[in-house]
Formats: sequence, C-alpha cells, structure tokens
Amino acid sequence: VAHAARPSFPDGQLYVDLQGAGPRAAEPETVLGSFLRALGTADSAIPDSLEERSALYRSTLDGRRVLILLDNARDAAQVRPLLPGTEGCAALITGRVRMVDLVGAHLVDLDVMSPEEALQLFTKIVGAERVASEREAALDVVAACGFLPLAIRIAASRLAARRTWTVSVLAAKLADERRRLDELQAGDLAVKATFELGYGQLEPAQARAFRLLGLADGPDISLAAAAAVLDLPVESTEDLLESLVDTSLLESAAPGRYRYHDLVRLYARACAERDELPPEEREAAMSRLLDFYLATAARVYAIERPGDRTLAHLEEPNHPGLEFASTSKAWDWLHTEADCLIACIQQSRGPATLRRAVDLLLTTIDLAESGAGSRLYETAAIAARDAAMTLGDAHAERRARITLAQVLSHAGRFDEAEREAEHADTLGADARDPWTSSTAPNQLGIIANCTARYADAEMFLLRAIDAFHADGNHPGEASAVCNLSRVLASMGRSSQAVELAQRGIEIYDELGLTVRLANARYALGIVLTQAGRLTEALEQLDEALRIFMESRQRLWEGTTHFRIAQVHLTARRPASAAQHAEQALATGCIGGDWMRANALTLLGRSLAKLGQSDRARACWSDALSIYTASGAPEADEVRGLMTPVAAA
Repeated sequence: VAHAARPSFPDGQLYVDLQGAGPRAAEPETVLGSFLRALGTADSAIPDSLEERSALYRSTLDGRRVLILLDNARDAAQVRPLLPGTEGCAALITGRVRMVDLVGAHLVDLDVMSPEEALQLFTKIVGAERVASEREAALDVVAACGFLPLAIRIAASRLAARRTWTVSVLAAKLADERRRLDELQAGDLAVKATFELGYGQLEPAQARAFRLLGLADGPDISLAAAAAVLDLPVESTEDLLESLVDTSLLESAAPGRYRYHDLVRLYARACAERDELPPEEREAAMSRLLDFYLATAARVYAIERPGDRTLAHLEEPNHPGLEFASTSKAWDWLHTEADCLIACIQQSRGPATLRRAVDLLLTTIDLAESGAGSRLYETAAIAARDAAMTLGDAHAERRARITLAQVLSHAGRFDEAEREAEHADTLGADARDPWTSSTAPNQLGIIANCTARYADAEMFLLRAIDAFHADGNHPGEASAVCNLSRVLASMGRSSQAVELAQRGIEIYDELGLTVRLANARYALGIVLTQAGRLTEALEQLDEALRIFMESRQRLWEGTTHFRIAQVHLTARRPASAAQHAEQALATGCIGGDWMRANALTLLGRSLAKLGQSDRARACWSDALSIYTASGAPEADEVRGLMTPVAAA
C-alpha cells in the first residue's frame, strides 16, 4: 500500500519496524531521533524528552507531504508520538493489536488470502512448472496453511529448497495436524514463533482462555458456550474474548460468535498440552461444554415435545443451559449450533463423557430429521456406537444404535436401519432405561411398515405402545399410535386406522405440540386417502404442510407434498399431482432415495395422464434405476408401467 501511495507524497517516506510483537518494542524517543535525523535535523538540535522530540518532529513535517510507515506497532501509546500533526502527511500502521483507541484512525482488518491468491504466491516461489503438474496437491498445501501468507511463504520456501520433493510430498507432511506447525518453519521463519510472540504478551486470564477455547472442535463458538468452557460469567468471558480479538489471536465471526484461524487453533491446543496445569483442566473444560450443549439441547427438545418422558431418562448435566423466549428462538439456536453440537459429540467419546454425548445425539435428532445436518449426524452416531462397543457400555450402545437406525430410516436405508434397531433390541432389556425399551420397537415398526411387512409392523408397534404407556410417555405413545394407524390402513382396516390417527391427534392437541401434531395430521391424511375420503385427507395434509414449513422441517415438507400429490392423482387431478410431486423432488423427502423413487414414479403416472409420455418414461427410468440399485420390490411395478407407456 505504501509503495502504491508513494507518488502522492513527493517529499519523502519514513519507515520503522516498531518491533511491537517482540519482547523489546522500540521506544518512541529512539524512533523520533532517527526520524528527525532522516529529515535533516542535526544531532545537536534534537532535544532529550519525548514531548520535545515529538513537537519538533511535527513542526519539521509542517508544509511537507511525507508518508510515514509504522510497521509492527505494539499499541496506540507507542504510536501516538510518531503521528504527523499536519495536513498533507499520512501514517500507515501495521500491528497485531486492533488500535480502537487511536483517534482518527481508519481500521482495516486483513483477512487471509483467497485460494487463488494463495496459489499465486506459492507458485511464484516454487515455480510454475512444478505447480502445474500437481495443482490439486498445491491447493491442498495452501489450504493446510490456512491461506496465511507467512505459512505459504515458509511452505513454498521449503519445497523450493528441496528439488527431490514433489508438491504431494509436502502436502502429505502438512496433512498431519499434530506435526503441521513444526513443518511450517524454514530458516529463521516459523509460524509457531510468530504466534508465540503474541501468546507471550497475554495476561494469565487471557492465556487460559486462549488455550482452553482452542480445544473445541466446532467451526466457531458462541459466547455462552465459551463461558461454559471457561467456567466464567458471560460478561467476564466477553471481555476476555474481545481482548483476544484485539490481539488478533481470535476472530469475531459474528456478534457473539468467535473462531480461530486453523493454524492458530493448532497452536492454542499445543499451548494447552504444554501449559494447562493441572492437565485434568482440559478434560474438565470440554466436559463443561458438553454439559452446556446437552442442557440447552434438552430445553429445545422439551419446548417442541412437552410431556415427553425422554428428558427424564437423560444423564444429568451440570449446567442449567440456555432458556428461550419462543419456539422460534429455540430452533434458531439448534440450527445455528448444529456443526458445533455434532463436533462436541464426536469429541466426547471417553468413558466419562460418552453417555452424555449419546444423550446429546438423541436430543438433537431434529437436525437429521430436518435434513440440516443428516450426513454429519450419521457420522457422529456411528462414532458414538463404535465408542460404546469399545468401552463395553451396552446402555450407550443401545441408544446410539436406535438413534442411528432413525437416521438411516430417514435416508431410506431400511436394511441398515433394521440391523441397527434389531441389534439394539436384542442387547437385553434395561429396566433403568424405558427410552430404549419403547423407542426400539417403535423404530422397528416404522421400518417394517416402510418395507410392507405389516404383520411385523403391527407386532412391534403394539409393543411400543405398551412400553410408552408404562413409562407415562404420552407423546411417544401418540407417535406409535399414529404409526400403527398407517399399518392398519395398509392392511385394509381403514375405520380402525382412522380412529387411531384421530386418537394420536387428540393426544398431541392436549399436550400443545406443533411438529408432532403435524406428524399426526400427516398420518391421518394418509389413512383417509386409503379410505377414499380425499377431501378430508387433503385438509389434514395441507395443515401438516403448513406446520412443517413454519417449523423448518424441510424433509417432512417435501414428504407431505408427495402425499398431497397422491391425493390429487387419486382424485383424477393429474396436473395438481404433478405439481406437488415436482415440489417433493425439489425439496427432498424423509426416506432418501427410496422416497425419491416413489415421487418419480408418481410424477410419471401424473405426466402419463397428461399425455406427456416421454417425460413420464424418463421419470420411471430414473425411479427404476434407484429401485434396482437397492433391490426394492417396487422395481417390478415400474417395469410394468414402462411396457408399454401407452397403457398408463
């Protein structure tokens, strides 16, 4: 910037490294002496005191156009005596600390490089030929450097000095997070050394916060979560975190949220390993974070499911959690924290934390059900299950397997889901855990219904209803009742099915539930459709759709569009059926690829009725591919539709 602005300052430029990041920052008196000499002042005319030197400096600059570059400043106090006081001069200051108390300053926060800029810097040092043949590996290198210019310069310099190394060799070395900071040093340049300078200047409370907050794996951390980690009031925590932002060791991602640069996080963890005494404090800090997330997630769960006994069977967290003024704010918190919650579950797989981690998993099931974080959620559920197996904790394993079965069912992977649920069901009854004794057969009933094994589904769901009833879990009982209503409708017992679905709605209405009430209306809409009561079915499904949309349950929203399409097609309104089927495909559905194939089949039927044979055949072809890949029996039905298409 100084070089670019140089033509605007014809009377000269002054530069000094103020060494603000080091242990011995430059004294303003010394800097002023050198500036005055550079401006032509004789040594004998330079006064002794700081105030006199500063006054002479400003008077010497009066009438001149000079640019002063104050590099690596420590703080505003060091800089103030060095600022020109006359119009026509300007000062450009760099430093780690955000000098918010410097009057008249325009603050510019420098971000890391863009991937393309980072690759250009890397290529300039390494050479275009070496990078061109391994562009992907080069991108991996600059990403491992966090797109930080110093880190890229060091990594590139190491590679340039080693002609036998390929870019892939360097990328492999930097892939190991435990060794990454050690790899990023060349000669007297080291990323770790620059971080050490800033860390060494922190007060003890700042240093502790810097170390402990770096332990959390989430992409960022909220102020409330940070307060739990540090075991401090929110106000004190905010002061500490903002002071770390001012030192550039922490970033403010958004109001009330903070994050580390990737390399700074690695350094913070190294400091925690080295300096956090006693070492047990690291585990205690992460345990406090888990307690905070579990307590708050349980509140969100309770807001949506009043009367649900699940919360009575959770591990007791040692934190009150956040309170929410409305359902909307609770949902906002859950979806904002999704990545952090799943990261915490992944980190909490030790014997002292695993059961709480599994409970956090099951209280955040809405993340998977809404489609907001299904893949990451599944990964966390698998990790929790495997950890429970390794530790021999049958209680945690049952809960993790049941939760994983729910996720797999939502994805339409019924064979895998059934294996998990059956395994959980056969691990042995636990009288101390009514949650597993009721939820496992309920999930097995759902899977059996989706795979058209209605007798099995009825058996499992009757078991679930009895178990929920014995536990006094009325919402759980209502869920199983609604599931059973769909099974009975498929078995041709329509009047009984409608009665059961209406019973489920009555329970939910009494409890004041919203999303669960939508699930009940969805079930009633299905059984009314199968009973031929199409107008009533559409009323129930339209109301369910409205609630799902308000509750941000995207996958349930898409699934309801599919059911509405079924009603319209049955009522011989193929245009409306096609419209809702297309909306289901665009939104996504509970049931993954299996339900997508169902929607494609239905869309094809609708298009065929509208005389659009080519489009219908294309839909059925896509559906057939999905059914065939999974071995679904619906494949035979689709083959019949396709030969010939005119028959439809």
